[in-house]
Amino acid sequence: MKNTLRKTLRSPRFLTGLIIYALLLLTMILYPLLAPGSPLDSVGLGTFFKPGTYVSLYDSVGAEKVYTLKLDDAAAKRVASKLSADDLASMKEWLILFGMPDEAVDTGNTQVLLRLWWNNYDETVRLEMTSAKRKFYVRLNEKVRGLLNSENLVIMQPNPDTGALEEKMTVTDSDYVNVDDIANVRVLPLGTDNFGRDVLGELASAAATSMGIGLIAGVIATLIGLLLGLLGGYLGGLVDDIIMFFTNLFTIIPSIVLLILISYSIGQEQRGATTVAIVIGLTSWVWTARSVRAQVISLRTRDHVNLSKLSGHSLVRIIMTDILPYIASFVVMALILQISSAILAEAQLSMLGLGPKTTEVPTLGLMMNWAMLYSAHLNGAWWAYYPVILTIALIYFALNLMNTGLDQVFNPQLRS
Repeated sequence: MKNTLRKTLRSPRFLTGLIIYALLLLTMILYPLLAPGSPLDSVGLGTFFKPGTYVSLYDSVGAEKVYTLKLDDAAAKRVASKLSADDLASMKEWLILFGMPDEAVDTGNTQVLLRLWWNNYDETVRLEMTSAKRKFYVRLNEKVRGLLNSENLVIMQPNPDTGALEEKMTVTDSDYVNVDDIANVRVLPLGTDNFGRDVLGELASAAATSMGIGLIAGVIATLIGLLLGLLGGYLGGLVDDIIMFFTNLFTIIPSIVLLILISYSIGQEQRGATTVAIVIGLTSWVWTARSVRAQVISLRTRDHVNLSKLSGHSLVRIIMTDILPYIASFVVMALILQISSAILAEAQLSMLGLGPKTTEVPTLGLMMNWAMLYSAHLNGAWWAYYPVILTIALIYFALNLMNTGLDQVFNPQLRS
């Protein structure tokens, strides 16, 4: 046992898969501690907030300590944040028509582009363009001038006695506050989803739920397949024929079809995460049963099994002591594959709207379903679905690496 464990921990593939899986588990445990609260609670009033750090504007204005910083590119960055890509392309178009070479105008360097525009644009210059286009450039120039001519912001506050507005403070373009002095700061590494919920917090909870579903379904499917495979392979005859009849019946009918029909018949309100896991487990035992049966058939005529029969040992004892230990490694690998397959099956069901009910806990499939329903891909909200896809891929990849590593340890032919 110690030697097998030592070989397993020395397998590069098994270790890599185990590390990836452990890192995913660590994220699921630590992030809810850093950002407590229900993953289904909305933190924002709106949809698809971009990833980043969000600072309370109210607390920023009321900060006790204000610092003055003179940054050379501050104005250019401020203007660049308010000019769209179309505005920058239009500025470049006018400068090229004015006679500047194409390579000298770079829309990626807003500071240089603004300097070229400021030094060269003249609305009296008659270039070859329509009157509507000429008026567009006049409006664009006024917009740029308005952005460059920054004025101080005056914060007014009503007097509690008279009700008249009084100046509270003046904010200049060189005033800065330290983020550590702000009372309310929220970091959203993956932004928010269509419901204004923290995507990373939701993803941590969803991954844990999906892994739980995979574990329950995998255990159920492996136990059913192991029991039927042991009985059919060892007993043979009529028992084997009956077991293989049902196994072949489930083989002919695609498991996803059975999953859809059963999930649809249960109804949304009754479909909890555990219920979905049980349904997946009850419909995905077929290949485990067939594989275990094949292994047992090759073992039941071995000398040690025949000796146990002659000794008058019971069926249960023969299976538990003379057959099961020889296929234990195969059963463990089958369990890992069943878990990974169950996680994918849950994702498929949830994307079709047949997964666990949405009011309890999120799952990876439900997050993909929400992203599709609210057109995250059309809104450019990549953070609402790419991390989910990556998480599913990493879980599946980690489990399969672990399975391949175990296969190398237990299969002498692969080791050689």
